[in-house]
Amino acid sequence: MSPSQANSKLISTGPLDPAEARWIRLVKQTYNDPLGVERTWESAERQTRPANAEIDGVGIVTILNKPTGPELLLQKQYRPPIDKVVIEVPAGLIDAGETPEQCAVRELKEETGYVGVAEQTSPVMYNDPGFCNTNLNMVHVRVDMSLPENQNPKPELEDNEFIECFSVPLASLFEETKRLEKEGYAIDARVGTLAEGMELMKKWKL
Repeated sequence: MSPSQANSKLISTGPLDPAEARWIRLVKQTYNDPLGVERTWESAERQTRPANAEIDGVGIVTILNKPTGPELLLQKQYRPPIDKVVIEVPAGLIDAGETPEQCAVRELKEETGYVGVAEQTSPVMYNDPGFCNTNLNMVHVRVDMSLPENQNPKPELEDNEFIECFSVPLASLFEETKRLEKEGYAIDARVGTLAEGMELMKKWKL
């Protein structure tokens, strides 16, 4: 684990004054259930989604075609809500006027240094619909490893971003997630779901 990640730690936790909230807000919703009973629900909403945008951001699936075989590009990033370094796919919030594909290509270059081309986009996916309205598209971005700009990629991180990029063999993604968990990392659901999907394909010989 890089020093920047290992040195990250949670200092304190407390209630958030709504007036201070920059990224999210808590809401109470009233709805009718299937029997017509009026009920309430507590949830969180992002405040960063641009007007007229359908999604909050994107997750990026990038396979690096290496001589030893295809590898999935991943990241290590400290996340205060769980006080752990998380194994994630590259991801980011969409800017006003961007398409999901444009966002994915931009975020990939900023976070990893790789230059790629968007090839496929998933349906809109909801991260945790029982808790919040956050959603995204998963975008497959192809990286041509033969291009000069992809020989020694350098991320363009902001001052408050500490991201470590690495890749793991695609064929053993499930085993790699188990190994990383044993080492103390948390596994992001997008990475875990990709790994589970690959295991199902192996089991059912799809």
